[in-house]
Amino acid sequence: MDAASTPYSPGLAGVIAGETSLSLVDGTHGRLLYRGYGIGELAARGTYAQVAELLWTGAWPDQARLSPAPLADEVVAVLRLLPAETSPMDALRTAISAWGAAQRLSWPPTVEQARAVTAFAPSALAAFARIRGGHEPVPVDRTLDLAEGFLHQLTGKRPDTAAARALDAYFVVGAEHGLNASTFAARVIISTRSDLASAVVGAVGALKGPIHGGAPAEVVNQLHQIGAPEQAEAWIRAAVARGERIMGFGHRVYRAYDPRAAALRTIAEGLAGSAGWLETAVRVEDVALRVLAELKPHRVLKTNVEYYAAAVLQGIGLPPDLFPATFALARMAGWTAHGLEQAMADRLIRPEVRYVGPPERNLP
Repeated sequence: MDAASTPYSPGLAGVIAGETSLSLVDGTHGRLLYRGYGIGELAARGTYAQVAELLWTGAWPDQARLSPAPLADEVVAVLRLLPAETSPMDALRTAISAWGAAQRLSWPPTVEQARAVTAFAPSALAAFARIRGGHEPVPVDRTLDLAEGFLHQLTGKRPDTAAARALDAYFVVGAEHGLNASTFAARVIISTRSDLASAVVGAVGALKGPIHGGAPAEVVNQLHQIGAPEQAEAWIRAAVARGERIMGFGHRVYRAYDPRAAALRTIAEGLAGSAGWLETAVRVEDVALRVLAELKPHRVLKTNVEYYAAAVLQGIGLPPDLFPATFALARMAGWTAHGLEQAMADRLIRPEVRYVGPPERNLP
């Protein structure tokens, strides 16, 4: 069958483009499983290091350790060359590219390579955040785990236990989510037998797009615009009337309450110092769900992960412009696990395209 007679699905919607044993995204019933384990249980009882090892190896480790890695001088030098107004996503993408060039990674990718880039990324993002603010990068403390170490490298202070635990849980729920745009980009790159750093650079580039990875920051901006919960209904009705999207509600896949949002809400409720912010978020959520059900009865607009991701990231004190890049830190485990899985399949991803241009013709 040639391309002209093959059914076309814009955006590849509904097309099965691969097989994976990493995660099940069940949008109808609001379930997310990593290798069979429910996301709620993983967020409540597991750590990001354990989840990453589960994704990379297929086995659940009783204990796992993953700490931020120190940065090579060459990487820090590259980060110093970037303008202060550089997007954190651009800085992270650039740092991973520089790291990969120095590593000279072999193909096929290995679990050790996956661990290395996952441990490198938080240090790179924290170093850029320090440098753009006129401060020196904070040396790595290898006694800290990835989330706690990232917060330490951002501020130079040991974070409180609740904040570190909340960020670790955020990393868990953000680690993997099927064949989304950035993961697909990573798998395409690996399918050419390119290296794991190149795949992650491509994935970061895809995640940078605002309709993929930027929603939590938009949720924060939206809640600031709403102000008090008492103003939520009027604000939402006016926004819907203008044809604007209400950030944090609705999902391309889920037709039920996003299980990642439920897991993060539980974590946020135990986050010290976020009580006022969380109360506002919860009350606005209740109003938004009611108003959206009334105004858009034919669409399923339930709370998605970005809504409570915003509550957690705001609660631990991250600036909103770091939200997308922090999401990228979480997704490192999933991207690299998909890289390992794609390398095992070792099949070039090369779909067809339908030509819709003019027929064959001669030059004038």
